[in-house]
Amino acid sequence: MNIMALYNIKGGVGKTATCVNLSYLAAVEGASTLLLDLDPQGSASFYFRIKPSKKFNTKKFLKGKKKIDKNIKGTDFDNLDLLASDMSYRNLDIILNDLKRSKKQLRDILAPFETEYEYIFIDCPPNITLVSENVFFAADYLLVPLIPTTLSMLSYTKLSQFFSNHSIPAEKILPFFSMVEKRKKMHQEIIKKYQEENKKFLKICIPFAADVEKMGILRKPVVALKTNSAASQAYQKLWQELKMLTQ
Repeated sequence: MNIMALYNIKGGVGKTATCVNLSYLAAVEGASTLLLDLDPQGSASFYFRIKPSKKFNTKKFLKGKKKIDKNIKGTDFDNLDLLASDMSYRNLDIILNDLKRSKKQLRDILAPFETEYEYIFIDCPPNITLVSENVFFAADYLLVPLIPTTLSMLSYTKLSQFFSNHSIPAEKILPFFSMVEKRKKMHQEIIKKYQEENKKFLKICIPFAADVEKMGILRKPVVALKTNSAASQAYQKLWQELKMLTQ
């Protein structure tokens, strides 16, 4: 089982769109896939037209396997399941803080699913919180979408420093550029600088595209809607690059 988390300290960087499209691509290839929507905003759940059960909440999530099993729902796509977000997740940090092994809870929760899913994708809330630390320990890879701007790169530096200060393996972090606009000189300069100086950066960039924004209207992955669009092709290439690095 590979656990891949889509994360950034900042919001609005294309994190959820990437999580939705990569999980779809994994499932299309026949891999049993679970998308775990940990963001209280529930955007990934919205894209797949799935609402959480009214009886499901943070406390039941933390109880693990049996409670989670009852609330995992199939999407419209073969091999792709989803555990929908719940607004009570906004209090997840508070509850985790009162538990033993507070930074390892998510890893323990996901361990029983090893025989059921080949991939688990996690759509994470922004900011560095106790929930984030749980993700850092549970994930095999932390996929970090970055808009090529000065402030976005600053957030990446802070994330790297956090990993170093807390003795979390930096090898888990796989940054890549998202919402790229080729006409912007700054975007091109930053991409060139970081991809040349830091071999950790993935080579495939996701373009800023209206087709991705329309996912919110059509409520489907862009790779399922417009296979040949520039954004779809970029997600497909990103998925192939990830598989080469992680298999």
